[in-house]
Amino acid sequence: MGRINWRRVILGGLLAGVVVNLFEGVAGWAFEQEYQAAMTALGKTMEPTPTLMACFLAYGFVYGIFAVWFYAAVRPRFGAGPRTAACAGFAVWFIGYLLPTLGYIMFDLFPAPLMLKACAVGLVETILGTVLGAWPYKEG
Repeated sequence: MGRINWRRVILGGLLAGVVVNLFEGVAGWAFEQEYQAAMTALGKTMEPTPTLMACFLAYGFVYGIFAVWFYAAVRPRFGAGPRTAACAGFAVWFIGYLLPTLGYIMFDLFPAPLMLKACAVGLVETILGTVLGAWPYKEG
């Protein structure tokens, strides 16, 4: 097994992060009223401050880097290519989106329809971002 090429992980991860942030931005805009209503029901407000936006953007890039790192880690075992990247993206989505979403629904923190739509967007953005981010990855 070769060593992980961290430069390529970061490069691919940033590319994946762009995809994640674009999808999250569109989803945030599309579901804005539903999110506002959910936050109001919790007695909270959701003001898009510069600090909050910077945190969301940073999270998207870290998430993308993690997804590409996971691809790089499983690649020697499952082989290089988009199928392995899609499987890695699915695994990252499962842990990063599906399980937290089920928790939000079980504890009745957010409406299930909103959370399931957001989770579906997360599935697409994570798989697409991981596949795109895996494209420039090469070991060594």
